[in-house]
Formats: sequence, structure tokens, C-alpha cells
Amino acid sequence: MSVAAILDRLRAGAAERERARAYAFDEVRALAEQRITLTGIATADGGAGGTVRDVADLVIAIARADSNVAQALRSSFLTANQVASRPDLPHRERTLARLRAGDLFAGTNNERSGGPSGSVSTTIRRDGDGYVVDGEKYYSTGGLYASWFTGTATAEDGSVFAFTVPVDRAGVQRLDDFDAVGQRLTASGTTRLTGVRVGADEVVPRGTAGLDNPWQGSFAQLYLAAVQAGIAAAALDDAVCFARTKARPIKHSTAAASVADPYVRQTVGEIAARAQAARAVVLLAAESLQAVRGLTGAAARTASAEAAVAVAQAGVIAAESALRAAELLFDVGGGSITARELGYDRHWRNARTVANHNPRQWKAAVAGAYHLTGEEPPTTGLF
Repeated sequence: MSVAAILDRLRAGAAERERARAYAFDEVRALAEQRITLTGIATADGGAGGTVRDVADLVIAIARADSNVAQALRSSFLTANQVASRPDLPHRERTLARLRAGDLFAGTNNERSGGPSGSVSTTIRRDGDGYVVDGEKYYSTGGLYASWFTGTATAEDGSVFAFTVPVDRAGVQRLDDFDAVGQRLTASGTTRLTGVRVGADEVVPRGTAGLDNPWQGSFAQLYLAAVQAGIAAAALDDAVCFARTKARPIKHSTAAASVADPYVRQTVGEIAARAQAARAVVLLAAESLQAVRGLTGAAARTASAEAAVAVAQAGVIAAESALRAAELLFDVGGGSITARELGYDRHWRNARTVANHNPRQWKAAVAGAYHLTGEEPPTTGLF
């Protein structure tokens, strides 16, 4: 089955899965079997070739069909981007082999430990020729679909390490406890790690010190913007479908059909403009990330900072476009468009939840500082 056919299936079942809280296991596995995460990886490495723009275009298409699935695949695409963009990536060949096999990845640094934001309470300690990890991670996006889990842990000396283990490793427990107004089916719940044995070859020091490009989180932020662009496009799809097949003109309308009503046309036109704007800024920012590839030294840092700002700006416009498009969808019809069976409210709830991952006020402020004073974005991973 082609990727397009799989996405058609995803789109057709999205509203019902939302009502029934049913995961798209079959469709996600079918996408994995198509090796979608090899997009953007050079053919010389066994990838499918293509650019960051091609990857962003694919993510938008998946999110247009079902933004939950696009979000659930985020860690897998992030892993693939690391392989594509970093020849010096630790364990690169091993990770590449897993991607070529169609494996999916989950991962998070996030915890609900009560410590300062970004702190890592999960611990890692030496034990024989390996390590033992204990802790609890939240927002383990895509965890129920994945074969591999990547997290971070703090050693006794305070240094932070990243580790990758199979999800069926003894001591790894995945919980379906994600609770949010939207993106409910992203499998983003808790991962508990109890006495998990980790080999020395499954651990790497974490940090961006020494990298020519310290903004390693830019692609992750672009990914969120691409999901928003897909949501805006889905709102347009549903607005057009409802107007064509279900809507009736309001009593005092001069139109015989809703598709001829000037206000319905104006509304759908604005939704289309929002969807186009979101898509355009995402693809433009993707090109700025592509331009960083192959650069080193000062040139890499300059281009990477500029790309991080471009991605931040795209994030602002994509989020606001998706939220507005999802709201305008309800202006295409009357009371009947709010029926639960249609599930149109999921677009706004999903866009709102994605937008809350990283505040767009910060993105705008960081972009403004860059333009005004040349101040570089933070290297926290959120830019």
C-alpha cells in the first residue's frame, strides 16, 4: 500500500478514533513499513534522499490526515534528522540500521519531578560493565508505537547522559496516561524506568558544547510547526466538505446552496489563506535548515542562528494560523456543524495543545532580539 493510500485511511478514521480513543496501530505500522523516516537521509546511506523541505512536506501531509499520528512519529523523525545532519553522530551506523529496518523511536527528557524546569531527576549509575537507570519520564511521545526509547539521566557527579534502550527491556514500563484537551492519541504518556540495565555502548554524554551548530532543537521546533500546518490544512478540508455536502444556507441568505453564499465563501477563503500561510512559512524555514548542512566553524554558527530564528518565526505563524483556521471552520455552518459525531472540535484542541509545547511569545521575543541587537537564540533545544 502506498503512503498516499495509508494517509487516506488515516484521514477517514481520524474522527472515530478520537471518539473511541483508539490508536492507529495498523496505519502507523504500515507507514513504518514504507520506511517514511528515511526521507531526507542520503541515498548513499541507504536513505530515500531528499531535503529538510521534503521531510517537512511529508510531516504536513501526515498531520493533515491525523495530527495525532504525525506528533507520535516526531521522535522517529528527529532521530532520522540527527542521522541525516550529523556525520559525527554517536552510534550513527547502528541508528541508521534501525531506521532502515523500519523501527520507530520514542524519547523525552521531560519529567514531573517538581524540580526546576529542564532538570533531570532520573539517575544513572555504574554497575559492573554497564549502567543502571531509575526514574520516570513524561511526554514520551509515540511511546506505544516505538521499538526504542531514548531518555536522559544524571550521574552521581552531576553529568547528564543520554541512553537508548529497547522498549521491552526489563524495567521499562509504558503508561497510556497522557491527559490533555488535544493530541490525546499521541501515546505521550509516562515511561517508568525501574532498575533498567543499560550497556556502555547504549550511553552517550549529552550536550551541545563544542558543536559548530548548538541549535540542535531547531528541527524539533520545525516539526511542531509542520504539525500545525497540517492541522490548518485539515480544517480547510473539513470546511470544504461540510459546505459542499451538509451545510444549508441561513434563512435570510440569497444563495440557494451554501457553496454560493458569499459569507461561506469568504470564510473558506480565509481558512485557505491561513493554511497556505502556515505551509509556506514551514517550508521556507525548512530551506533555511537545509542551508546549514555541510557548513563548519563560524559560518555554521551564523547560518544556524539565522535558521533557528526562521524556525521560531514559522512556529508563531503556523500556530496562530492553525488556531484561527480551526476556529473559522465553525463559521461555515450553523448549529449542526458542532455535532460531536463530526469531531471538528479536535482541530482546535489539537492545535492548542501543540502550541502549548513551547510558548510562541518566547519565539517572537527571541526573533525580535535577534533582529534588533543580533542576540543569538537560547541553546535550550526550544529554538
